[in-house]
Amino acid sequence: MKRDENEGVELLFLLGLGFQMLLGEFTRRVAEAGYPDLRPVHGMAFQALRGPGATATELAERLGVTKQAAGQIVDDLEKRGYVRREPHPEGGRRKLVVLAPAAHDHLAVAGRILHELEAELGCGTDLTALRQGLGDVVRTFHGEGGLPPLRPVW
Repeated sequence: MKRDENEGVELLFLLGLGFQMLLGEFTRRVAEAGYPDLRPVHGMAFQALRGPGATATELAERLGVTKQAAGQIVDDLEKRGYVRREPHPEGGRRKLVVLAPAAHDHLAVAGRILHELEAELGCGTDLTALRQGLGDVVRTFHGEGGLPPLRPVW
């Protein structure tokens, strides 16, 4: 689409379409890089579990999904070797879900692919202006004080 062809097209539609196209290309490249079994929600779970990990309940809160959905994600990722459950440091029956080496490997590959996509976009797009504009949109609806969590609502 040429810039003048965007005139009159709803912003929400363009944002959604841009997100869909970028996410689709990212997912395709991640699959080609050796991770055809992972979807964007898995990457979001990996991001939410970075560092010391989290309980399944905390993961549900961070992803904005039900506890049951988070439990299913954890069960699936554990079977595939991407996460493991460990005793919670505070004791009790709770388990801490932590990333396994395979998840760290995936995050490194995914990060490289994201940087490649941004570099490709930067050839025809002012990424600084785009980031500023999208940041302005977020602050308009969320307020100042950091970014809200990205929830898998698509």
